[in-house]
Amino acid sequence: MNRPYNFYAGPAILPFEVMKEIQDELLNFKNTGLSIMEISHRSKEFDEVVDETISLVKELLNIPEDYSVLFIQGGASFQFAMIPLNFLKGKKADYINTGSWATKAIKEAKKLGEVNIAATSEDKNFNYIPEKFNFSNDAEYVHITANETINGTQFKNFPDTNGKPLIADMSSEIMSRVIDVSKFSLIYAGAQKNISIAGVTLVILKNSMLEKANNDLPTMLKYSTFVEKKSMFNTPPVFAIYVMNKVLKWLKNQGGVSKIEKINNEKAKILYNVIDSYDLYIGTAEKNSRSNMNVTFRLKNEELEKKFIDEATKNGFIGVKGHRSVGGCRASIYNAMSLEGVKALAEFMKDFANKNN
Repeated sequence: MNRPYNFYAGPAILPFEVMKEIQDELLNFKNTGLSIMEISHRSKEFDEVVDETISLVKELLNIPEDYSVLFIQGGASFQFAMIPLNFLKGKKADYINTGSWATKAIKEAKKLGEVNIAATSEDKNFNYIPEKFNFSNDAEYVHITANETINGTQFKNFPDTNGKPLIADMSSEIMSRVIDVSKFSLIYAGAQKNISIAGVTLVILKNSMLEKANNDLPTMLKYSTFVEKKSMFNTPPVFAIYVMNKVLKWLKNQGGVSKIEKINNEKAKILYNVIDSYDLYIGTAEKNSRSNMNVTFRLKNEELEKKFIDEATKNGFIGVKGHRSVGGCRASIYNAMSLEGVKALAEFMKDFANKNN
């Protein structure tokens, strides 16, 4: 089958080998005669999938012992509310506003307590990551969006919060680079961009945070429920966890996070070099804040942008249209996007520039 190169921001590309493996065992999971989509979530077979997936997350990210790995539904958008429900408790939290997703998280937190904007890049349409922060002495936690999918920016260095719990939305970059998990009290990531399909959110929680949590919440809104029941209090997103298991095994076979980080750096460098080498293209993020996952750019005018998107699609490069809220173009180059695919897009961009300058 002649597959197009998939540059959609999410739901996003999956490793082809993983999809083939899923296809091969879709009707008969572990010789049960049943599909993973219909097997009991209380079965021994699925319990093994959950345990193995948790172990893979811990191994690949080198997670310390005093953390729990959770699988929660509702996407990262649900975490925007779940975090302040558990930890804000009507008090104050610091948020760094770096774009569209950070803004959404701030909106939810403001409904549940006081929000101090410790830094913002709104003055330049969120095209950079701030480097100076005005943290509160009495903040319950500090929240960042590590990678802004829409605006194409990424924290290269994480802020020093002076001992305050650091919480990070890593939906569009999880497992894409080596991080020191011990610097964070909570990491959450909607899985459909880099590690699975839509339906599950990976949460990595420092267990000591539960001591500060609001226990006067409905059962399904408390992190303690997911920790105590190993994410199995209710029926979990079985298929999405199963796909995550496959993707993480694939990542491990590629050499792990450190290996994929080197490949991701090379992929990003290839596209940004094209953008910087041709007057036709205008990178939308400042160079020291550019995302290695979402390469955003514009062309000289909207007419050329439309032509670029149309021709790219016809040539097998799909998903290069920018988010509807900002326009322009975007190439999302998550872990599963091959170096070959990025090089092919780069050649197309060079050819388009030479023909339309």
